[in-house]
Amino acid sequence: MTRCGLVVTTCDRPDALARVLAGVGGQTRAPDEVLVAEDGESPATADIVRAFAAGSHAPVRHLTQPHRGFRAGRIRNAAIAATGCDYVILVDGDMLLHPGFVEDHVALARPGHYSQGVRIPLDVEATRRHLEARQGLPGVFDRGRVGLRRGYALRAPSLARRLRRVANAFVAVKACNQGFWRRDLVAANGFDESMSGWGSEDKELCARLDNAGLRRQTLVFAAIAWHLAHPPAARDAAAANRARWQETVRSGRARCEHGIDGHEAA
Repeated sequence: MTRCGLVVTTCDRPDALARVLAGVGGQTRAPDEVLVAEDGESPATADIVRAFAAGSHAPVRHLTQPHRGFRAGRIRNAAIAATGCDYVILVDGDMLLHPGFVEDHVALARPGHYSQGVRIPLDVEATRRHLEARQGLPGVFDRGRVGLRRGYALRAPSLARRLRRVANAFVAVKACNQGFWRRDLVAANGFDESMSGWGSEDKELCARLDNAGLRRQTLVFAAIAWHLAHPPAARDAAAANRARWQETVRSGRARCEHGIDGHEAA
């Protein structure tokens, strides 16, 4: 049986994290371990994690680092290094999970592949309603869905299985909803920690996995998650990070120098 670790990345948004973890607690297939990877050291976040852990049947770990700009890749690496699970699912701490989210990721995982999930954006008003817990998870036709991606709220795992190659063409790589075999992440050395600031660290990792001969599969109509609205992150490093990603594509490198192994050594 595949053991699955769920990594939830968060940064100073305890209200959203509380809603996300409530969804984790209601999964039809519970993760075997939950790792809250916090880019920061917020007492409010610690309280949320402790409350969730008290009622969780799965082990819960809370990993932190000082917040010194956007360093989501580094704290994800720490979580990947810390788990002993075979399969790792990455989600952001502002993603509301369908009850079948973990079940779908595990059922559709294949050796030699990594999985890219989708996110369904919620507008500001819908985000406010969900943070106040005034309604359940959104449906296909509910108010507050942004754009055509509302259709992804239809869950049909058998259809997802048939479309997982075709969907690569129209869904972008985003670390807010991804699944990997841990051994593949370790071989690639995880996220490149020499990249600082927001942008392309997820695409750069996946480029290295592609260079190693792994294949991407994209899950639509399965592993469903809704993205709570928030102001955009600073884009100061976006151009430099994009150049780093494109250089990885050109060079064919399959492993970064500064990644998971630094956390395992520590």
